[in-house]
Amino acid sequence: MHTLHLPQSRLLFFFLGLVVTFVLIRISVRLIRAKVRWWPGNITSNGTHIHHVVFGTVFMLLGGVIGLASPDDQHGVRVAAATLLGVGAALVLDEFALILHLRDVYWTKDGRLSVDAVFLAIGMTGLLLIGARPLGYDEFYGEGVGLRVLIILVNLGFAIVALLKGKVWTGLLGLLVPVLPEIGALRLARPGSPWARWRYTEGSRKLRRAYRREARIRQPLIRVKIRVQEFISGRHDDEEAA
Repeated sequence: MHTLHLPQSRLLFFFLGLVVTFVLIRISVRLIRAKVRWWPGNITSNGTHIHHVVFGTVFMLLGGVIGLASPDDQHGVRVAAATLLGVGAALVLDEFALILHLRDVYWTKDGRLSVDAVFLAIGMTGLLLIGARPLGYDEFYGEGVGLRVLIILVNLGFAIVALLKGKVWTGLLGLLVPVLPEIGALRLARPGSPWARWRYTEGSRKLRRAYRREARIRQPLIRVKIRVQEFISGRHDDEEAA
C-alpha cells in the first residue's frame, strides 16, 4: 500500500507542517525584530498589527473542516488538510502566551510559554509517529477490555498526579510513554505546585527538600532548556537586559 494511503502519513505531514512553519515564523519574527530593511515586516490593517495567531486559527479551521469533510478515498486532500492543520497549529501555539495572557508578551519572559507549547506539541506528535500510543493502550490490546480500561485509568491517574505536582512535561509526555507518569507522580512535587500547596505545610521537611531540589537540579536544567529554546526562537527582553 502506498505510504500516502496510511493514516500515519497524515500525522507525518501534520508534523512537518508544524515543525517547518515554526522554524519559518521564528526566522521571520527575528528578522522583523532586528529591523532588517529588506524583510517585509509585520502585517497591519488600518494601524492594527495582525498577529500570526489569526492566520493560524483560520488555517486550523480550514484544515480541520477539510479533513473531516473529505471522503476516506481522497488521500491527497486529507494529507493536504493535515499539513494545513499543522501549519495553523504552529502559528497558534507560537503565540500561545499571548492567548493565555490576552496581551502581547511575545518577547518577554512570559512569552517563553509559547516555545514550551510548540516543543511539547512537537514532542508528543513525534512520539505518536514512532509508534507510541496514549496510555499504553496497544500493549494490552489482547488482554481483555476490563484489564485495558483498568491500565488506562491507572496511567491516567498517575499522569494527573504528575501534572498536579508541577511536572508538566512528565505528565503530558507520560500519556504516551509508559512508566514516565508513575515516576513523576511518585517523586517530590515542585514548590508552588497545587500538590505542594495542598500537601506540604510551610516549613515542613518535604517542602524544604522540594526547594533544595528545585535549586540544585531543576533550575540548572531550566537554564539549559532556555538557552536551547532561545538559540532557536530568539532571546527575550529580560535576558538581553541581564
